[in-house]
Amino acid sequence: MNKFQEVKDLVMSLEDDFDKFYDKKNQAAGTRIRKGMQDLKTMAQDIRLEVQNIKNTDS
Repeated sequence: MNKFQEVKDLVMSLEDDFDKFYDKKNQAAGTRIRKGMQDLKTMAQDIRLEVQNIKNTDS
């Protein structure tokens, strides 16, 4: 569950930047969002691989 908490924390940390980018048109916030989304993508892929490995070894 630690991985799930890390994902939630990352998403929540981006909330202010989403507000700044979409509502206040802050371009730097857009850069931070893109970096955060890339980190989220990497985390998601790592979790997918871990789940697949656990699933395959338990079968």
